[in-house]
Amino acid sequence: MKARKNKLLIIILLIVPTCFSISLAQEPSPNQITDSLSKLELVFNDGLFTEGPAVGPDGFVYFCDVTLTQYFGKQAGHIWKYNPQNNQTSLFRSPSGMSTGIIFDLDGNMVIAQGADFGGRCIIRTNMVTGKSEIIAGLYEGKSLNAPNDLVIDEKGQIYFTDPRYFGHEPVEQPVMGVYRINLDGSLDRVIEHAGTPNGILISPDQKYLYVSSLNFPTWSNLNALLRFEIGEDGKVKNRKILIDFSGTPGPDGMAIDLNGNLYLTLQGVNPGIHIFSPEGTKLDYIKTPENPTNVTFGRGETENILFITAGKSLYKIRVNAKGYFPSK
Repeated sequence: MKARKNKLLIIILLIVPTCFSISLAQEPSPNQITDSLSKLELVFNDGLFTEGPAVGPDGFVYFCDVTLTQYFGKQAGHIWKYNPQNNQTSLFRSPSGMSTGIIFDLDGNMVIAQGADFGGRCIIRTNMVTGKSEIIAGLYEGKSLNAPNDLVIDEKGQIYFTDPRYFGHEPVEQPVMGVYRINLDGSLDRVIEHAGTPNGILISPDQKYLYVSSLNFPTWSNLNALLRFEIGEDGKVKNRKILIDFSGTPGPDGMAIDLNGNLYLTLQGVNPGIHIFSPEGTKLDYIKTPENPTNVTFGRGETENILFITAGKSLYKIRVNAKGYFPSK
């Protein structure tokens, strides 16, 4: 009964605006990223629990619909595809393996984090030309991953991903909720073991820092923060720093980063929306959303100045005075 109440609390906090407060989440400082032309636009609201947006080489916005079976029945997860040219959204893939995060690698392949709750609990890569997929990470030291959540890729082509566990009946086999790196030779390293309940993940444009959001509730731990780690020349991730302390809130969820290294954090609570910070952690701007946001990404090409935001059961977009950072060959 206690576990069920804890899961219900998670749903309420993520989908319904709540009443947490924190000084960092109050009214923004004078706008630097948005202006009078920046208007939030709803483009899709037919999901159940949207997550993990990513813009592909084709210009479409792909995003996850996490159909938590305990609350939404026995749907097996979906991935939607939004076309910015005609404002239409269509189903791209179902079942999705309970995917929660999507990125595109340096060759334009779709890389997906599949979670638990009858999901794949692995990282898969899909060739967008042939449609065929392969598993690129699923076991660590012979044991299943917890529930891969979000991903990022560096300029070498190495993929980092977070592995928490929020939902699902499957046994938890890993001793920690860690952060992993898929190396170029296909091997898998656990690079971080002390990141609370890791969720969103980013790499700075200069490749020096790895950012990890710890999205926690009282039922898990007390680390509600944006963490920054140094990436050494030897590839080791070290020197954890709490860049922004979000004590008193659930903490940040998914994130995006612009060419200047500014951080776009999704935060739930009394001021749900995108809270924008400098690389040093100074508050720059705030975009309010009517639903609790889960993740955010920049567009590419013709939509390079557009933020796409998953929140509640919806997808939103807004123009900003910035361009997103994406690694390339």
